[in-house]
Amino acid sequence: MLRLVLPVACCLLPVACKGLFIAIIRKYSPFFSALTRDWSTFRTGELKFCLLPDFYLQTLIFLINYDILSSMNKDMTPVSLLGMNLEEAGRLCTALKMPSFSAEQICNWLYRKAVSSIDEMTNISKKNRALLAQGHATGRSMPVGRQLSRDGTVKYLFKTRNALFIETVYIPDGDRGTLCISSQGGCRRGCRFCMTGQQGLQGQLGAGEILNQIFSVPEFEHLTNIVYMGMGEPLDNLEEVMRSLEVLTSPWGLGWSPKRVTLSTIGILPAVKIFLKKSRVHLAVSLHSPIPEERQRIMPVEKKYPLKELLHFLKSQDFSGQRRLSFEYILFRGFNDTSAHADALAALLKGLECRVNLIRFHSFPGAPFEGSGEGRILSFQKRLRARGLTCTLRASRGQDILAACGMLSTKNTINRQV
Repeated sequence: MLRLVLPVACCLLPVACKGLFIAIIRKYSPFFSALTRDWSTFRTGELKFCLLPDFYLQTLIFLINYDILSSMNKDMTPVSLLGMNLEEAGRLCTALKMPSFSAEQICNWLYRKAVSSIDEMTNISKKNRALLAQGHATGRSMPVGRQLSRDGTVKYLFKTRNALFIETVYIPDGDRGTLCISSQGGCRRGCRFCMTGQQGLQGQLGAGEILNQIFSVPEFEHLTNIVYMGMGEPLDNLEEVMRSLEVLTSPWGLGWSPKRVTLSTIGILPAVKIFLKKSRVHLAVSLHSPIPEERQRIMPVEKKYPLKELLHFLKSQDFSGQRRLSFEYILFRGFNDTSAHADALAALLKGLECRVNLIRFHSFPGAPFEGSGEGRILSFQKRLRARGLTCTLRASRGQDILAACGMLSTKNTINRQV
């Protein structure tokens, strides 16, 4: 849903389309009148108001936006329903004069039954389905590319509504089926060991485009876990990522336990605080060196958001319950894989309920590092365990199709389109 600010809309509308503005004001005049006590002034073409009750203000903005969008361009791209929460579905039903209970029906069809068209929502009347379809679509789109690895890993290529390209990876492992999803088209953070970071940022994904990756892979019914570890820094797209998490874990949405979802971040502290407050899914932090100067060499984010400050905050949080905190550590030969690094890492994380996931480096053309040898990796793991840390070694999956950790990139796809 387009989020226009009411005062801006009201100031621009008289200039852009005076007739439409007057029609909307007349249509909602009872709504305005009911709120007279909350408005300081009201003149044609200008609205100055005190604080309105939040529900009324949001509903009014939604209704006016809906009229603007539907009236100004009948041929515009349909608005995606995917990513809409229950409250927003309720506002849409109000705008379309549909029964209020239709909001739950819409969410049930979108997220529980995963339909790909509005016409499949058969417990909504044919008349209301036609009304809904006039300016809306489910927002589902199938992958435009697929690659299969020797180890069974599958990489999918999606094209978004704004012509961005993103990659999504399905990782089967016995009874588990993990989907690694993207949150941005590219990434602006420039981590030197990551192909997505070297690609740069092309654009943000909406909540519906994040969720589409989940609902549109053929393995949807077999998914047991979701990890936000694909292209992009999830917390650089905080609002849309949080909206997608709400759909995944709410009873009116997919209804998954938060324990089945993990979000990975490089550690943008203000966004981490919001994420931990508003969700219950697992958190994974990309660490990669316990030494600030070294970390900044490979992760520019360290300069603005030092790891030390992030850890100080994390130590004030409770991770003793069901939410899991983990730290990701890629091992680079001769850079961060010494015994001294292991000791420094153990000291840094002392007092935190957490685990460390060691990751082999997957090299790519132009990469400034080499991966540590297997013996060095196992020695590093043993040293961390001896110092009381829970430490696992992540299996490398999909390396032959550039689907392993740090290898996702659509740069070549973009270049072919230009």
